[in-house]
Parts: sequence; C-alpha cells; structure tokens
Amino acid sequence: MVRKNGLLQPVTKLTPAKDGDVVETISVRFRTVGDITCTAPVESTARSVADIIAETATTTITERGATRLDDQTSDASMEQRKKEGYF
Repeated sequence: MVRKNGLLQPVTKLTPAKDGDVVETISVRFRTVGDITCTAPVESTARSVADIIAETATTTITERGATRLDDQTSDASMEQRKKEGYF
C-alpha cells in the first residue's frame, strides 16, 4: 500500500507506486465495491464477519466519501463521473 492524501492505495499494475512513494505492507479490507483505481481500502485486522460488523459499528470513517480515491483529484470528480455514465 501507499498512503496518499490520507488514503491507502494498493500497489498493482493498474495503480503502481510512483517515485518517492513509500510502499508498506498493511492489513486492509475494502469497505465498498468499486474499481481498484478509485476505491481505497481501510486498515483492518478483521478476520470474520463478526469482526467486520464490530469494526463497522465503531468506525468514524464514512463508507463512501472517505474511501474515494478519485474524489481527491479535483473538486469536479463527481460531476465528471456522472458525465461518463458512472451513475
């Protein structure tokens, strides 16, 4: 993972680390279904459904807004996705 603007970004062929990025191995889970290039995971040690429910019940991070990597690119990111038929 790479930390960018307070979010975690997986290091993959689609989302490679860039020069200067610090790559870390972190236990995570994806909280929303989405494209790997726009949906960030959250740090998590949950290993069961009960763990995930307990974690979700106590989190202060929103499910959608706080894990959207593409919302970090510009103030108009949401409008651009609408134009492209994302919604």
